[in-house]
Amino acid sequence: MYVKARKRKGGGDVIRTKRVTLFAGHYGSGKTNIAVNYAEYLHKSGFEVVIADLDIVNPYFRTKDSAERLENSGIRIISPEYANSNVDLPALPSELYGVVENRSAHAVLDIGGDDRGAYALGRFTPYILEENDYEMIFVANFCRPLTQTPEEALEVMREIEAAGGIGFTAIVNNTNLGRETTPKVVYSSASKAQRLSEISGLPVLFTSVEDKIAAEFDMNDVFPLKLQKRYYDI
Repeated sequence: MYVKARKRKGGGDVIRTKRVTLFAGHYGSGKTNIAVNYAEYLHKSGFEVVIADLDIVNPYFRTKDSAERLENSGIRIISPEYANSNVDLPALPSELYGVVENRSAHAVLDIGGDDRGAYALGRFTPYILEENDYEMIFVANFCRPLTQTPEEALEVMREIEAAGGIGFTAIVNNTNLGRETTPKVVYSSASKAQRLSEISGLPVLFTSVEDKIAAEFDMNDVFPLKLQKRYYDI
């Protein structure tokens, strides 16, 4: 996926990427799980990686839930001050500015759900746009309410773009029913993902599926996911 391949430590090309990758989508789309797995993918490819949680809306499913897993892999994690607590609106740590300003590491940003969650991104948008080395990815789950059709998903995309002040550049198809996901569920979403690509003018980068069933798919763009320990069947 993405632009030209960069060299990893020790040489060799890796999958093409941008320095800053942002994941956003409708509530329950699975963006946090994808962000965590993508950060791990970059790290395994030889990049220095930091993952930042900008989700100040959803207190129940956050990047912080995978802190031990990420830190054991050597990935730095930055999360709201009161993540994993019952505080309604945690403050964003000042370290987040360093993530977008320090260009020595690859940054993965997990953006809050829908337009409300994307407002927190707005304060960092000028830095991201100035560097112009980013990928803003819309995570689509066509099994979720309000994004069951490509047209509904496009509407959510536009709302997030307006709130965050930055446009999407690509799409990830993460259609699932949690633990009840079958190959049929994913295959049936392919045409919707393609239609969303057509009406938005953006490419579909990959289709993400749980690693336990990834081998069942005869698709070239499958991205296996190791689910977070607190991943809910939603």
